Amino acid sequence: MKTKFPSKSNSNDVKIEVDYCNEIISIVEKESQIATIPTVKEKLNVLKEVVEDYKEHLSFSSDPDARVGHKTADSSFFGFKTHIAMSDERIITAAIVTTGEKSDGKFLKELVEKSKETGMEIETVIGDAAYSEKENIQYANQNELQLIAKLNPNITQGTRKKEDEFEFNKDAGMYICKAGHLAIRKARTGKKGINKNQKDTYMFDIEKCKVCLLRNGCYKESAKSKTYSVTIKSTEHREQEAFQNSEEFKSLAKERYKIEAKNSELKHRHGYDEASSSGLIGMQIQGATAIFAVNLKRILTLIKAEK
Repeated sequence: MKTKFPSKSNSNDVKIEVDYCNEIISIVEKESQIATIPTVKEKLNVLKEVVEDYKEHLSFSSDPDARVGHKTADSSFFGFKTHIAMSDERIITAAIVTTGEKSDGKFLKELVEKSKETGMEIETVIGDAAYSEKENIQYANQNELQLIAKLNPNITQGTRKKEDEFEFNKDAGMYICKAGHLAIRKARTGKKGINKNQKDTYMFDIEKCKVCLLRNGCYKESAKSKTYSVTIKSTEHREQEAFQNSEEFKSLAKERYKIEAKNSELKHRHGYDEASSSGLIGMQIQGATAIFAVNLKRILTLIKAEK
């Protein structure tokens, strides 16, 4: 095997070292009999993890606007998010490009208002649980809109303090602080059936809090833990809960698949799964171009169908 490996680099350039490691990984994986040996496999996996970590840090250093976002409690991505609104005809009517850690639900009002500016007449808004925040329900009621978004007690019920500093990530099922750190676990506190309300308490990694640039006013020096609690009040959204259980709500909620299909089209057919340049402005330009393309295709399809 030694004769198959590339020559070791004497450079102190991390990128060159990463390329060298990738070559090693590729060569070993081609030798299936060697790669399956337990001791080799273990070290190979460690090397892969190290390379992936460096890739993330290298990306971070070259793109100061990109941030870590979370799709689940165990998986994350590095980059940006695009929040979009779409009509029944599957034409994108509004889009907002943000850094990766931003919460989806905070942009419902802006997406609706942007869509109205294009001449859209809106009666119903369909979204996932991230859009069922109390503020969005109130906005929908004030503007006589039907909000088709399933309630999530973690984000819609109870009174929370410092709402601008902690946001709920519906994909991970955890709260995230303003520095972009995701809670590592949660626990239900309080007892059922008594006057006091129960709480969901979210625990954060105290080691990250100690060195966080935004720790002032959030982390107390020498504290052994950092938590954030949400009071649960099951009576807070009775009207929305009743509507959620109606046949009309269930029927309209089935239409949400259209937005996922459009997201898939943007990513897999128009290269929108990866940023082509660095910076938020670059991502906004890329988003505008990709959305223009998919909208134009859809408009042409609709015109042909009418003929």
